[in-house]
This record gives sequence, C-alpha cells and structure tokens, in this order.
Amino acid sequence: MRATMRDVATRAGVSPKTVSNVINGVVFVRPDTRERVEQAMAELDYVPNLSARGLRNGRSGVLALALPNLDTQYSAETIGAFVEAAHGRGWAIQVEETGAEPQRERELLSRARAHLVDGLILNPITLEDSVIAQVQNLPPLVLIGEVEQSLVDLVGVDSRESARDMTRHLIAGGNRRIATVGSPIGEFQTATARQRTEGYRDALREAGLAPDAALEIGCDAWTAAGAASAFASFLDETYEVPDAVFSFTDTMALGVLNVLWARGLRVPDDVRVAGFDNTVDSPYAVPPLTTVAFDRRDLASRAIGRLEQRLGNPRLEPERVRVPYDVVVRESTRA
Repeated sequence: MRATMRDVATRAGVSPKTVSNVINGVVFVRPDTRERVEQAMAELDYVPNLSARGLRNGRSGVLALALPNLDTQYSAETIGAFVEAAHGRGWAIQVEETGAEPQRERELLSRARAHLVDGLILNPITLEDSVIAQVQNLPPLVLIGEVEQSLVDLVGVDSRESARDMTRHLIAGGNRRIATVGSPIGEFQTATARQRTEGYRDALREAGLAPDAALEIGCDAWTAAGAASAFASFLDETYEVPDAVFSFTDTMALGVLNVLWARGLRVPDDVRVAGFDNTVDSPYAVPPLTTVAFDRRDLASRAIGRLEQRLGNPRLEPERVRVPYDVVVRESTRA
C-alpha cells in the first residue's frame, strides 16, 4: 500500500503537521528534524499527493523554471539541480525557455496569475528586456542570475566579485595581457557580460594594469562555436597572442582551447585559459580547465526556499541571496 503522511510521521517520531511543514517548506523546521522526516520519506518511498494538497490550499504543486537558453551544459545542470531540489520539497518543476523574449516572460506571468503554476523562477539576461520592470502586481517570483534590481528576490553568484578573483589568479600567475571572451558587444549587453567584464577590469586596475578594450572580445553567442569564431577573428586581427584568456563560461573556454590547439599553441605553456561555471565536463577538457565553481544544488535550494517563503508571505521585502563560489585551479592555468 502507498505510504501516507501519518506513516512518515510515525517512522520519524513527529506529528503529521511537522511532516507537512517539511514538505511545504514554508514553516521553519529544525535541520535534525527535517533530516529525520526526509529519511523516513525515503525509507517508505513516500510521494506527496500534490493533487490533494492543491485541493486543500488552492495550489497546483508546480513551479515554473524559465531559462533563456536550454541548449547549454550549464542549463542542463541547472535544470537537474532544480528538479532534484524541488522533488525533495514536494514540488514539480515545469521547465520553460524564454529565448530572452519579453513576450514569453509575459505568458509565464499570466500562468502564475491564473494559478496554473504556483510561482516562477526566472533567469532574465537584462532588466531592460525583462517584463518584470514593466508589470505591476507580480506573482510569486524569484530571479536567478545577475540582473540587479530591487523589485523581486534575487539568488545567484556575485559575478563581478568572482570574475575579479579569477582575474587576480591569472595576474598572480605572471600574466599581464589577459583577454576576455564574452564581454559586451553591440546589442549583446547582458547583465552577466557586463558584471564579469567589470570584475575583470577591477582586478587589472588593482594590479596597476590599464584595461585594454582591444583585449575584451565580444561574443554574440555564448557557445563553443561562437567563442571559437570570435577568438579566431581576434587572433587574425591582432597577430598577437595574449598571455591568458578568461572565458565567461566553460563552454566558451572549450571553443578557445580548440582554436589554440588548431594553431599549434600549447595550454598552459603558451597561453593560459580559464572558464566559469565548473560544468561537469571542465575537469575532462584538455588540459583540465580552471574555472569559477559554485554549487548549483545550493542555488536551486536557496531559490526554491525563498519562493516558498514568498508563497507563505507575499509581503516579504525583496532579498538578495548570494551563493558561495570558489576559483578551482586546474592545469589550464598552472605556471
């Protein structure tokens, strides 16, 4: 027979109400108690009845996660982290791709207002192109990523500070001519591109090095192919190889590594290369890739937890939550 909430409560030695609080995530539960309840749920193979819960509290049991692009390794890993975190809290995740189009965001907001989903986790690429700055009476919503604003909750890594730390690492290795791949270009002025470029410039100035716009390589598609094309064009135009290249994603760093390999340049002997995101493939690049790492499961848990709090109290003041990060040094930048 299917285990019930009362069965879980008995196994964990708590009340059914405590089990409900753990599942819904709105009321604080002591970590040791939560652990006992979650262990009991796992042992009994308990699955929350989302339909019954929806009838009781008027909710669907579904949260929408909207990312600008689903075709990257980073997106795949982020989706996996959110699905895992949501399942552990009794939610289902509906995944959407916005393509950075305001109309798609507007449709998602409409669904939330119609209670087809209980809340949104949204990753806009700029505030200017997002509907959140244009719509009144927003539904329960949490942003992830780099778009700085005071309208709704934001959970993410400090891109400027982490890019500064990565650039400091490259400078400490004796590199002076450090190029970026992913800096703002033309209409591609994303919040991520701007913040990571500013962090890079901060570290240069701190070290007494003047930022050089010629070394800031724009890339209008944050893919391996897009980075390879942009970096190859840069080398063709300058005829001078930089000491190091800081790519703003690991995926773009793979494109840079490919161009250097094709031209007979060795990494890290001739050029050092760093990325960002610590995707699962980065330790297996040739050579293994230095990168900025953060726990996507932690990001997902914090974002869903904050959305649950907002569902319980819509009047909460917007909060900015920073996820810890590390610079993981591998062979691609070793001296």
